[in-house]
Amino acid sequence: MRLINAKKFGQVIREYRIKQGATQIQLAAAANTGLRFISDLENGKPTVQLEKALHTAKILGIKLEIPDSGGEKQ
Repeated sequence: MRLINAKKFGQVIREYRIKQGATQIQLAAAANTGLRFISDLENGKPTVQLEKALHTAKILGIKLEIPDSGGEKQ
């Protein structure tokens, strides 16, 4: 799946939460955030905190990967 904007990311968060049978309140508690943050995230608010958004995705089991560009040497 290609995530092209905050709205699409929020839709994915909502879909995973619902599939797992969790409420927004339960997800907020599990991710140690507030209900307002979860609501903003699911509604695609572009200014939500990235660290919290990534942590919430991890709590739901969402794996985000960036493909290697092939140009960088480590």
